Amino acid sequence: MHSIIVVPMHSTGPDDHIHLDPCESLSFGRAARSHGPHLVIPHEGVSREAGEITAAGAYWRLSNLSTAQTYVVENPEGAGEHIKVPPGRLDAPVPFEFSRVVLPAGSELLSLDVWAPRHDYLDRTGPRGGAPTASAFPLDRGKRYFQVLVALCAARLRGEPHAPLPTAEELVERLRPLWPSASRASVAWNIDYLAVKLRLKPAPDSAPGGGPRLNGKKERLVSLALRFDLVREADLDLLSGKAEAVR
Repeated sequence: MHSIIVVPMHSTGPDDHIHLDPCESLSFGRAARSHGPHLVIPHEGVSREAGEITAAGAYWRLSNLSTAQTYVVENPEGAGEHIKVPPGRLDAPVPFEFSRVVLPAGSELLSLDVWAPRHDYLDRTGPRGGAPTASAFPLDRGKRYFQVLVALCAARLRGEPHAPLPTAEELVERLRPLWPSASRASVAWNIDYLAVKLRLKPAPDSAPGGGPRLNGKKERLVSLALRFDLVREADLDLLSGKAEAVR
């Protein structure tokens, strides 16, 4: 699976996501480049060559090529967790699974998201030897996306195998007691991320306008999650607040 996925600021869906394999780099800045992958950020407050993102397996590195601006990398799911990358700093390691790179640009703050969905694990105890084993389904039960997955599967986990899937509005209402800022957009973002993380193939059908049908994506997520026990009945406690709070 791809190591790192870069989501531009005004992304409209997976078609404009940029995928990087280990050791690949993506430069970004105001000016286009004639060689190598590059993300153009057309704002006069962004340096011509502002920075570079390099995939490094299960994490990534950020180089700040500006001469004056400090960049901030936020963990959107953390309680203010962030790191600062000062001007000229090269290859600063970023450990977050979800990251938001915030770039000062004149009177504005611009941003782009970086996802690191790959998790590696030892396949045995004892001394390490050779490459680690990549997890087939690298899910973190402490993340928002897992809460969304449980909410999607809730009725079927309760013994209703043919229950219709919840609508976006129903998902928001189900999650809001534990996630007050939940919205249609944030829930849809997490569903898209789950589809990437679990490597779902594109749906054969399309909605008007060419985008994949959201309901088809939800159905495939639920089918995969239940078939391989990625969610279990005990996980329903996440929705009642009995389990450990989401980080």
